[in-house]
Amino acid sequence: MNEFYSLLKKNEVHPQVIPGIILGLFAFAGAAWGAYSIGPIGPIIYSGVALVLSGSFFFIELFRKKEKPFQNVAFTLLGVIYIAFPFSLFNTMVPGFDAEAWNNGSNDTFLYLPHFLLAFFFMVWSNDTFAYLTGRAFGRTKFFERISPKKTWEGTIGGVLLTQGTAYLISIYFKELDLVHWMMMAGIVSITATLGDLVESMFKRSINIKDSGGILPGHGGLLDRFDGVLLSAPFVCLYLLMVR
Repeated sequence: MNEFYSLLKKNEVHPQVIPGIILGLFAFAGAAWGAYSIGPIGPIIYSGVALVLSGSFFFIELFRKKEKPFQNVAFTLLGVIYIAFPFSLFNTMVPGFDAEAWNNGSNDTFLYLPHFLLAFFFMVWSNDTFAYLTGRAFGRTKFFERISPKKTWEGTIGGVLLTQGTAYLISIYFKELDLVHWMMMAGIVSITATLGDLVESMFKRSINIKDSGGILPGHGGLLDRFDGVLLSAPFVCLYLLMVR
């Protein structure tokens, strides 16, 4: 989020960095709170506090004396939606429900399933890596030249197919989902992660920069490393909620 807000400043936007990051941290903590414990009152408290924090951005802007105050508030909230919200959703991938324990009358029905989150990252990394390798080897036809001149259809298709192979390998070791669901998850990742990468490229082009930062030598910033993850996470989480 700090990288995102820093990039906006280069485009003469003045987001509320500290309040935005605080709301982002609160969103992640609240999602974890609701996913791992808390009774029915938890989400109500969390939603109320989140709305109060969001509304406070407008009051803060009264005293900042910056130009375009509503634009500043909008981009501050965009940082929360674009970055903190997808990371918060990771908390929904890990918990599971033990139906057998429930049927046996036990109250201990919580399952800890971190491999769903790990599988998600494996699929994103596979898609990025294999798209790059097949694009370098066979790429001829431009995929989205206006936004990303180096992306090709050959690379994109190679990433999709080889990510399906990753899903097959995952299905051998983790039996909580059938093969068809692992492969569907991989397909969702390939499409949304590719589009997410293009969205970040579009954002960087709009402010005339190459990388979001220099914290990772040779890889740009943290935002560059998570561009595909950010917009893929909501779709994958929704699918897992439906099939698990």
